[in-house]
Amino acid sequence: MKVLLLAEANSAHILKWTGALSDQGVDVAVFSLSQFHGAFYKQKTVQVFTPISLRKGYEHQKEIHKWKYLLAIPALRKAIRSFKPDILHAHYASSYGLLGALSGFHPLIISAWGSDIHDFPNEAPFGKQIIRFNLRRADRILCTSSAIAEEIKMYNSSEVTITPFGVDPSFFKPLHNPGFFAHDDLVIGTVKGLETVYGIDILIDCFHRLYLKKPHLPLKLLIVGGGTQESYLKRLVKTLGIEDSVVFTGMIPYDEVPLYHNMLTVYAALSRSESFGVAVLEASACAKPVVVYDVGGLKEVVKDQVSGFVIPYGNTGGVVEAFEKLVENPGLAQVLGQNGRERVIRYYNWKDNVARMIDVYNNMINRKISL
Repeated sequence: MKVLLLAEANSAHILKWTGALSDQGVDVAVFSLSQFHGAFYKQKTVQVFTPISLRKGYEHQKEIHKWKYLLAIPALRKAIRSFKPDILHAHYASSYGLLGALSGFHPLIISAWGSDIHDFPNEAPFGKQIIRFNLRRADRILCTSSAIAEEIKMYNSSEVTITPFGVDPSFFKPLHNPGFFAHDDLVIGTVKGLETVYGIDILIDCFHRLYLKKPHLPLKLLIVGGGTQESYLKRLVKTLGIEDSVVFTGMIPYDEVPLYHNMLTVYAALSRSESFGVAVLEASACAKPVVVYDVGGLKEVVKDQVSGFVIPYGNTGGVVEAFEKLVENPGLAQVLGQNGRERVIRYYNWKDNVARMIDVYNNMINRKISL
């Protein structure tokens, strides 16, 4: 089986998918508009195609104008002739989905990730028309959550298959790791990009409220990740007078993420928008209770009062109350955390997710053969 992924070669999710598929014997290659400079793909003997004409301009832009994707079509068709894939799989319904739709290759699978369905149709010129065009040309549509599947229905009535970005419970698991903290510290935290959409400012506000409400508790806040809001968030912490109780780590290597999850008493995801919630599943796999807003896929990956607390968006008082319950009741925190790990193993085990994707590929190939 040969699968050509149309995707950002530097995406952590694409690295994860590519590695897993390769390990399962799939002959996989990646067509990316940006160049990958690490050794991962060479180690996996995965070929990466990058249009030379677009490399320089693309790598200095956050988003390439959609009409410029037309310039990559000749390079994509050349890659298809060279690699001879059985399946073309575009990850992202907008950008790489457009490349797939314009390539003329079938079978074409398009995976929607979230912002490509939530934001792109409303923000980009002709965004809705582009999404409809792309999805109409897909032979199979995939997405990571039911929330995204519902939004896809606004643009296409075809069946949508849910293929979550699960986690490996043998990698994300309970570990003894106090890290920066004392044995009795009560640590609330998150592992996320420091961007407005992820609500790190909301988390800081909620922590501050709990800090003032429970001054006798050894409360700490751990913020893991980097992003454009880092300087602002550090100023906010200083303004609130809680800098001695807050730790910013900056970016960390992916293989260290389980260590940081295991420093936590409670994991929080107070995003303003979230397509799925992989980081929440990682925390749950480490047997940590979670507190999330009921946005996007977060309300799917957390079962309220079973693996954590799902709070209505904007209800900061409810968040503070949930934090309070968990830091003052270690028995409750332990039960919810263990329930979360069991849910991950049952519903979001990465090995099962990869097997499901390979089943999708096999079904597409068998359908093609039968035609």
